[in-house]
Amino acid sequence: MANILLGATGSVAAIRVPALFDALTTRGHSVRVVATDAATHFFDPAAIGGSGTRDPNLVTLDADEWPAGGYTRGDAVLHIALRDWADLFLIAPLDANTLAKLAVGLCDNALTCVWRAWDRAKPVALAPAMNTVMWLNPFTRKHLRALAADFGAAHLPGHFDEEMLIRQINDRAVNLRIAAPISKLLACGDVGVGAMAEVDTIVACALGLFH
Repeated sequence: MANILLGATGSVAAIRVPALFDALTTRGHSVRVVATDAATHFFDPAAIGGSGTRDPNLVTLDADEWPAGGYTRGDAVLHIALRDWADLFLIAPLDANTLAKLAVGLCDNALTCVWRAWDRAKPVALAPAMNTVMWLNPFTRKHLRALAADFGAAHLPGHFDEEMLIRQINDRAVNLRIAAPISKLLACGDVGVGAMAEVDTIVACALGLFH
């Protein structure tokens, strides 16, 4: 069984984080969550683990990475500790803002610090979720191609649409898989592609990296 770090970002689809946590732990995996502050607008960290209060050993927030008491030499560097613990980094949902940060290497919160420090010999799975117009924005393809290149799938044609691009990334990238978003009525009221893939699809996508 694997140690899985579940990243959660500020998409409405973060309401599915507890379900993803349960689906992975039910399969016998050890799971920890690292969430952006925006993600906690959509799910309650206390819902993870069933204790009724947030367990910082299960859910890491920015306040844990940068505690109010400050840093003392010898303290653990949390994003490095999480990186070392995890066998797989699954970011679900991955919002447009964080996708852009991953593509250019920004690391301004605990989750993106883990990404910047990640050992690419270990697998990563991503489940994008955003409004349809945001998903179809040209920046999305640019950022996906940048991530693909970082994982060994360079020179993907620029004319590919998002669906074909994800297929090519999943075929060619080493240790990177993307659970493509689906089309449905979105929380904002728009109808179109951009909703996060179903929980079972994401779990299969992520765990398939171990085969």
